[in-house]
Amino acid sequence: MSEHLKFSVEDGIATILLDRPERMNAFTFEMIAAWTEALQQCRTDPAVKVVVVTGAGSAFCSGGDIVEMGDRLAQQPAQRKAELFEKVQRIPLTLEDLDKPVIAALNGVATGAGLDLALMCDMRYAARSARFAETYMKVGLVPGAGGAHFLPRLVGTAKALEMFFTGDFVDAEEALRIGMVNKVFDDDRLMEDVMGIARRIARAPELPIRFIKRAIYQGMRNDLRTNLDLISSHYAVVTSTDEHKAAVHRFITARDKT
Repeated sequence: MSEHLKFSVEDGIATILLDRPERMNAFTFEMIAAWTEALQQCRTDPAVKVVVVTGAGSAFCSGGDIVEMGDRLAQQPAQRKAELFEKVQRIPLTLEDLDKPVIAALNGVATGAGLDLALMCDMRYAARSARFAETYMKVGLVPGAGGAHFLPRLVGTAKALEMFFTGDFVDAEEALRIGMVNKVFDDDRLMEDVMGIARRIARAPELPIRFIKRAIYQGMRNDLRTNLDLISSHYAVVTSTDEHKAAVHRFITARDKT
């Protein structure tokens, strides 16, 4: 992995910790490679039921390391495009192949590509003091990590354009109001409450969780008939499992006892 990215698995929950607090967890290419490797391991490891991503210190992630960017200013456009695709964009593409829930615990500031890396998670929970901004305009950039894809799908086109054009911060309560985050927790409760949610998901029947995630994301690209056909196939598979049959029997037995 990387000295600045910690990865662990316990009780079905994989935790990815961005651990470069002295730089507000600004990511390097080494961290990106470790992040991608961790996600690939989560995809193939049957012990992993849910993934939680968070940051160390007072920030979630401030985006790419500006000093590292400065070292690459002389590169040609083809080099920069290939670099982006082969490195940073590996994360959203890897996440697209990961049909297990991924939760971002936003412990503090998330800006630019750091915010975009949170937006591509399935759910986001924010500390009350957290703030968020799409800061690309401040360094004359476009959202190369995928923010232009993810943000408008969460907050709508007009609000996404406003955030990109102005670079203004929104606080956690505003992020909740516009649909960027699922819930806001007190700072000292964030990780406890997020891990509580993660444990509930980890204990849930695994196959329906994975099929629901597939159905939601694939359904956003399909028509109604295709979606109904897709979910009927998932339904048929799930109802054949011992886990489903046992759950139905438990429900009937509990009802008969009342």
